[in-house]
Amino acid sequence: MGGARVIILALDTSTPATAVALGCAGGAPREARDDPPPGARPQHAQRLLALAAGLLRDAGLGFAEVGLVAAGVGPGGYTGLRIGLATARGLALASGAELTGIGTLRALAEPVHGRAAAAVLDARRGEAFVAVYRDGAQLSAPRVCRPEELPAIVRAGGPDVLAVGDGALRFQAVLEADGVAVAPVHDERHRVSAAAIWRLAADGVLTAPVPDYLRLSDAERAAQPSTR
Repeated sequence: MGGARVIILALDTSTPATAVALGCAGGAPREARDDPPPGARPQHAQRLLALAAGLLRDAGLGFAEVGLVAAGVGPGGYTGLRIGLATARGLALASGAELTGIGTLRALAEPVHGRAAAAVLDARRGEAFVAVYRDGAQLSAPRVCRPEELPAIVRAGGPDVLAVGDGALRFQAVLEADGVAVAPVHDERHRVSAAAIWRLAADGVLTAPVPDYLRLSDAERAAQPSTR
């Protein structure tokens, strides 16, 4: 990334929250986020650029000074991912910055240290997105599953695995019935953090900046020929 002074802007819109982090590689990021109240619509389109501009303004910087834009690539909500990645591409193009993607589940697991992390997001439709990591190493690849399948997948992390994410809270009873520990309800690690995306990008944990939906959208499912 060209040295310790590269300015990294990290974005995530894979969940209802809009999260942005900014900082120089070799330092520590500052994060801003918008978490809509339960049941409210996400405000990605309205809040993403405003949050990024606010962090840059507070740091005395402009978009042109950003050297790397890192965006969460999912899995997550279709509309949110499209907004986040389109915005990231536009910013990178306008500023000449590099563009990279970071897996959302990897970012969700990043703040868990000293034990395995099962990153679980609520995928709607009664399903979950899940992957398991330990100290950055992937133990179980991202997938979509039914709640009753979660315990078997999560056990890839061993007996000390900790489940985090809004999916871990939604399906807490299923996980705990199988002996899987779930972080306390108000634990910040249940939220996908743009600061975690920033840290992974700074460490060189990069992927292609394309959305990883893991499953078809409702429109794509409806367009498929009936098998009946």
